[in-house]
Amino acid sequence: MDVFEQIDDAAIEEERQALNYINPDQRKDRVVKGRPDNFNTWDDREFWRRFRLKKQTVELLLSLIQDKIEHNTERNQCVPPMHQLLLALRFYATGTFYVTIGDFGGLHNSTICKIVKRVTKAIATLRPNFVNLPENREEIIAIQERFHNIARFPRVIAAIDCTHIKIMSPGGDTAENYRNRKGFFSLNVQAMCTANLQFVDIVARWPGSSHDSLIFNNSAAKYRCDRGDFGNGIVLGDSGYFLNNYLLTPLSNPRTQVEQLYNESHIRSRNVIERCFGVWKRRFPVLSIGLRCKIPLAQDVIVAAAILHNLACSQSEGEPPSDPEVLIPQQPEFPPVYADNEGINSTSSTRDGIINYFESLITQ
Repeated sequence: MDVFEQIDDAAIEEERQALNYINPDQRKDRVVKGRPDNFNTWDDREFWRRFRLKKQTVELLLSLIQDKIEHNTERNQCVPPMHQLLLALRFYATGTFYVTIGDFGGLHNSTICKIVKRVTKAIATLRPNFVNLPENREEIIAIQERFHNIARFPRVIAAIDCTHIKIMSPGGDTAENYRNRKGFFSLNVQAMCTANLQFVDIVARWPGSSHDSLIFNNSAAKYRCDRGDFGNGIVLGDSGYFLNNYLLTPLSNPRTQVEQLYNESHIRSRNVIERCFGVWKRRFPVLSIGLRCKIPLAQDVIVAAAILHNLACSQSEGEPPSDPEVLIPQQPEFPPVYADNEGINSTSSTRDGIINYFESLITQ
């Protein structure tokens, strides 16, 4: 080895030391971070603000999914079920990166990824218990009475609409199917709700370019409506849906006082789904900020958030306190895209009967 080679080796060694070079064959020392007790650390209000659910609701939720997320042994510093649940709720409440959630909970970001998947899937399995259309006559009548108390619109069992949940580009040949008419990638999520702002149906599998009426036409809810499972119950939708005898849309050109009264009552009654979306997205800001995960997990998160929203409503929780650190982007609103001319101008014997009902109210 000549003197020049010795000088080169010495320079390389100095550079390695300066850059704190680590031998790739040398294993990194294992570090077990401290895990905070977030359930007991925060008072009730601060807990509610950070995790979007109250403590008693979280305890109830844990009792329902604990057997699905609990580890079989205590080996290898396993994460307790309560800690897993709170970290998943924190993800729903912020929509931030896994590494940030990991710093909050004292875990590596790869562990956070696994926890979010495990907890989300466990919550999604509760869907039959918390998100379902009315099953019997008593439930149908109770829902119809609550809708009637809003604007005297009769026989309504649900209001229906779609909302876009922002996602990352999924890549591949079909990525552009997820770009909606507002210009960003999304899932077009269909939901139906009652007058007390609880979801009774949710569909979260369609790309953002899908039309609202297409989603409904391929849904289980339409199949049940066609089968007559809800008796004389009707659903209220905007002008983007096809008019028929169980899904009523507003009149495009109301001419008489009766038709104007019908439209006013229809709009006020259907407005519950818009309010429901607003409360839902403010409760879980990840739905407004956007989901930076693969589509199957994004779909599970959307369904899980709907279940948690219904659970919070059943526990009489109000809307959580706002978090000033979470900035929810305001997305521009566009008028609905009409299904086609038939969806607007066609007639329906049910809608004619409802208009006659409003005429009787005027003449009384």
